[in-house]
Amino acid sequence: MPSKKEEKYMEIKKATIKREETNSYLVLEVGSSPLLITLTDDNPNEIKSVFNNLLKELKKGAFKFNLEDETLDLYHYICVEYITQLNVEMQAIYTELLDYELI
Repeated sequence: MPSKKEEKYMEIKKATIKREETNSYLVLEVGSSPLLITLTDDNPNEIKSVFNNLLKELKKGAFKFNLEDETLDLYHYICVEYITQLNVEMQAIYTELLDYELI
């Protein structure tokens, strides 16, 4: 777990939910173009691609996501949990990258 000081200075990136008529997406604002995770479809290759891009960003420094969404629907609650788990996993991976001197 990050210390209070690390948490205070950790970069916060925005996550939003894009709701369309046929699909909904979790949008992670990372780098020059946002990463989209389809919430209405199960596509493991898409998820792998998103995580590979997140790993590349982690090598630049630790960050976490904050969900900005006002609509309290099922997608909101799913994404809150998803972001919570994602932040925990990214912190663990960042710590491992430091431990193994990969950054």
